[in-house]
Amino acid sequence: MSERIRVGLVDDQALFRTGIRMLISSQPDLEFVGQAGDGVEGIRMAAQTQPDVILMDIRMPVMDGIESTRAILSAAEARGGRQPRVIVLTTFDLDEAAMRAIRGGASGFLLKDTDPEFLLAAIRTVHAGTAVIAAAATRELFDNFGSHASTVAPESFGTLTAREKDIFVLAARGLSNAEIATKEFLSEATVKTHISRVLGKLGLRDRVQLVVFAYENGLTD
Repeated sequence: MSERIRVGLVDDQALFRTGIRMLISSQPDLEFVGQAGDGVEGIRMAAQTQPDVILMDIRMPVMDGIESTRAILSAAEARGGRQPRVIVLTTFDLDEAAMRAIRGGASGFLLKDTDPEFLLAAIRTVHAGTAVIAAAATRELFDNFGSHASTVAPESFGTLTAREKDIFVLAARGLSNAEIATKEFLSEATVKTHISRVLGKLGLRDRVQLVVFAYENGLTD
């Protein structure tokens, strides 16, 4: 049996923390390793327990989830260890703070009232290396702030091949590797390789940051 996925939670609502802890603890492949009630406590919890995935509320006292996420990822990088994956939780559909958290290194964005099964699936998906987003809410979020997009593509985008640009656009629209493979008449393994090269050339961490990059620079068409 493979090792269980270690999960930490940072949220200022005690009742919510209790519910999430019970949900995660009920899963044979997940292990709840720690919780915190604000961003500062979250930094300490992450350092002490080193979770694989952290569920992070955005709005909290003392320190919000955006600053806490940045600090946790920076500390892990400074230690030379593997950075945890952070899934941002928010109660608002249109939340610019969620966008800023993703820019700060979060690997996912979910609404706090999401279905429990979807939350569990998101934890497993993010741990496996794929970013997750609440599709409808995030699309509205990007559309809402898309008016601020740059009209000049960054120099790094010019380093992509024509094929990589095509795959970049499809990924930015939210298509999965399987859907891109079908559309481009490629194998999923080839698509995965192209995505990895695109992320490397653009200096992006994962597909969520790819989506943000695309919308910020007007590259979704």
